[in-house]
Amino acid sequence: MSRIGKLPISIPTGVEVKVNNNVVSVKGPLGELTQQIDPAVEVAVEDGTINVTRTGETKSQKSMHGLYRSLVNNMVEGVSKGYEVKLELVGVGYRAEVLPDNVLDLVLGFAHHTYIQLPQEVKVEAVSDKRSNPIVTLKCHDKQLIGQVAAKIRSFRKPEPYKGKGIKFVGEILRRKAGKAAGK
Repeated sequence: MSRIGKLPISIPTGVEVKVNNNVVSVKGPLGELTQQIDPAVEVAVEDGTINVTRTGETKSQKSMHGLYRSLVNNMVEGVSKGYEVKLELVGVGYRAEVLPDNVLDLVLGFAHHTYIQLPQEVKVEAVSDKRSNPIVTLKCHDKQLIGQVAAKIRSFRKPEPYKGKGIKFVGEILRRKAGKAAGK
């Protein structure tokens, strides 16, 4: 039995879960999410909990059991609490600014500004304090969407291994290289 798949998901107050034709819909105070479920997995809502069971014992069904339980759990947690990702811009002159219509303007050491249009579900704020690196905070109820947006922003200037300049997640530990050896 899948260790993750067999765990029941408790439904917090204010969250509604509906299962209809292998489609799970979760509605809460922060938004609404839907997920198509594979027929190899069954989802049942009873007594304030969600139980995910598999229909057979093949390897693919076993792997989907834990996967869909995690996806449904992320949906329930997202519409009740939400998710937050913080990105840190490390480098001289690196700046971030939020423009109208959910556009993020990044200055990353290129000859031009980098603009990214964010989805309406993602809320963004940029904080630039004196003597500290700018921090971009993303908030959303959809874990997959916020992860995808954060990865896209990070891809504009990944941290380099010598000085650590670039866009990194707050709390991320970078593997640094020593650089050139001093004279012989």
